[in-house]
Amino acid sequence: MNRTTPVRRALPALWMIGVLLGGIGGALRADDASAPSQAAPDVPTFVCPTDLFPILPWDALHNWKAPYRNPENGLPSIAECGFTLAGFVTPEDLPLCEKLGLRAIMALPRGDQPWAGPWTRLTDDQIDRRVREIVERSEGSPAVLGYYLMDEPGAPAFPALAKAVAAVKKHAPGKLAYINLFPSYATVGAPDKSQLGTASYTEYLERFVAEVNPQLLSYDNYMVQYSDDLQDAARAAIYYADLLEVRRVAQEHGLPFWNIVSCNQIRKPTTIPSPANLAFQAYTTLAAGGRGVSWYKYYQGGYAYAPIDAEGKKTETWQHLRVVNRQLQTLGPLVNRLTSTGVFFTSPPPVEELPPLPGRLVEQVESKASPRGIIEAKPPIMVGEFRDDDGADYVMLVNLSLERSTNVKLVTVEPHDAKQVFSAVDGRLVPLDEQNGHWLPAGQGMLIRID
Repeated sequence: MNRTTPVRRALPALWMIGVLLGGIGGALRADDASAPSQAAPDVPTFVCPTDLFPILPWDALHNWKAPYRNPENGLPSIAECGFTLAGFVTPEDLPLCEKLGLRAIMALPRGDQPWAGPWTRLTDDQIDRRVREIVERSEGSPAVLGYYLMDEPGAPAFPALAKAVAAVKKHAPGKLAYINLFPSYATVGAPDKSQLGTASYTEYLERFVAEVNPQLLSYDNYMVQYSDDLQDAARAAIYYADLLEVRRVAQEHGLPFWNIVSCNQIRKPTTIPSPANLAFQAYTTLAAGGRGVSWYKYYQGGYAYAPIDAEGKKTETWQHLRVVNRQLQTLGPLVNRLTSTGVFFTSPPPVEELPPLPGRLVEQVESKASPRGIIEAKPPIMVGEFRDDDGADYVMLVNLSLERSTNVKLVTVEPHDAKQVFSAVDGRLVPLDEQNGHWLPAGQGMLIRID
């Protein structure tokens, strides 16, 4: 994810966005079409502890190439900011990760370019040996969750990556072979003429699963900032489309998925991180059933408004991000125990062709920025529906406005005895105020248990 150079991806034409969103919306409107299918027996599922919700700073702790740095705000600041997973670390960092209670993804040896990846240049024996050496360097540390393999591969790299993933499973059973994928706004086309090397994003995702046999899907999407905080509807549509399509493919194959979103000013003309857009990116991922959130990037480097600035000091973004990460720490493990059964949106949706209510549980959500009627604004709401192993039902509501708070009232398909909200501070249950409604600040979400 080398983003210090200008954007190298062409945005798709608007008609392509409509086709993608239309296909997703149609699929989700079918009867329980979004319910997860059973994973094929030969598809290994990454076993992540249920009480761990991965929150990863998508950054190399010591930089990818010389001069390597030992930052003033290193692992202790990452733990303090609410991250649960450190990336990308060297073996020398693992004792401190253990002390801080951080799990970790180990980086490739210094000098390698992770966004390029060495795997296509290696023989089968070299791939196996290289993975074995990386695993041996971790010395069995309990902090290691997995091993970094590659960022944003095109389809031509899939055969070699399949061998690298198999080698991780062989030499480090139960650990993650970590690969992150492109978003849909990477270029499509022939393998020698495009970034994806496929004719469509769906083909890219499906071929990755079929050919690489991964343990999860991870992808990045920075369209919240690229869309000027969702004001550019075409770019905002790409954010929703990728979220729903990755979710669909992940569920189809019984895999979890992680979303990499932005906590810096991704390009000079774009908007900057804010409490609202940070919360939006986190809560929309949770509402779609995501099992991990990564933030690009922790150290400023060639960007601006990152959590740690060019002088190695904490910024206002660091403070905002810590608040959101702590909410993820509380609600994420709860979502880990649930199965996502549907994703829907109030009408009118924030962009066209998103799947509308009603869902299996929710008939409608009343949203009003001003219950007294001073203004008529009705911020759109994203609705994630869930079920636990005992058959209990849950709903997550997300305020999709980055400008206005809104008062929401939940109308369920069937009457229920009680609706309770999980506190994002400590996880305790409090009654949902059905008479006066519940306020959601801009970008904020809430998880509700329905009894």
